Amino acid sequence: MMDLIQIDKSTNQRIDLSSKCGVDLYLKREDLIHQEISGNKYRKLKYNILEAKYEGLKTLLSFGGAYSNHIAALAKVGKELGLNTIGVIRGEELESRIYDNPTLRFASSCDMRFKFITRESYRDKNNEEFIEELKNEFGSFYLIPEGGTNELAIKGCEEILTVQDKSFDFVCCSVGTGGTISGIINSSLDAQKILGFPALKGSFLEEEIRKYSSKNNWKLITDYHFGGYAKINEELIAFINEFKSEHEIALDPVYTGKMMFGIMDLLKKGFFPKGSRVLAIHTGGLQGIAGMNNALMKKQLPLIK
Repeated sequence: MMDLIQIDKSTNQRIDLSSKCGVDLYLKREDLIHQEISGNKYRKLKYNILEAKYEGLKTLLSFGGAYSNHIAALAKVGKELGLNTIGVIRGEELESRIYDNPTLRFASSCDMRFKFITRESYRDKNNEEFIEELKNEFGSFYLIPEGGTNELAIKGCEEILTVQDKSFDFVCCSVGTGGTISGIINSSLDAQKILGFPALKGSFLEEEIRKYSSKNNWKLITDYHFGGYAKINEELIAFINEFKSEHEIALDPVYTGKMMFGIMDLLKKGFFPKGSRVLAIHTGGLQGIAGMNNALMKKQLPLIK
């Protein structure tokens, strides 16, 4: 996909720490890779698209929720490369509200076809019988898992770290399905410590990561999920807005925003030894801000700027 879609290169941007905590912090701007296919979504899709083309399949099918970054990126990939895309969406009530939902509206504008299913049926997304039913309905397709994580996605995420990143002592990454951090772990140096900041509650992520990586130089920091996936409060909103105002970098509220909040809190607590070089990965996902603001407006909470 690298030679099929024009992308901008990721860059490491220094974050000025006025606290003078003795730590050098950089943010790898994976969000700048592509306007709509940004961050880890580009990385996860890259080799899957190449495999689909190799297999001669012109339709891509995957799963996601109402504000899925993965669904939005997949739809745009299909539009850019002339491939058909199908999104199996959790929540049949969303079918009548496509144009009220910024993510689904964008995916629809990229000609993605939708199949809306109940939350109960969605639990069968990995069931072979359910996949066969989808093939009977839509014909042959290349299947990409929810969130995009599989072996080929890990391969793409292994390219996030480059030679210039070998000087960092810590590499921090937000964690959803565990695919991105697995790739980072695989390509990291043994001496580097990889810190994952889960956006979800639960202990299942360690098992998922161990499916894709045999290295042990990593740890999950589970104190900054703010109640679970897509959960947010006024403290996090204020942090995201202040961070953008101070550093001119937008953070998404589900993943990178929570990770950066956690990193800044750990810096205050002296978690990182003085002299440490810390690299945080911006995994994109900025398209989700519009959807989150819709939800915040209904709750009469402050909006993300």
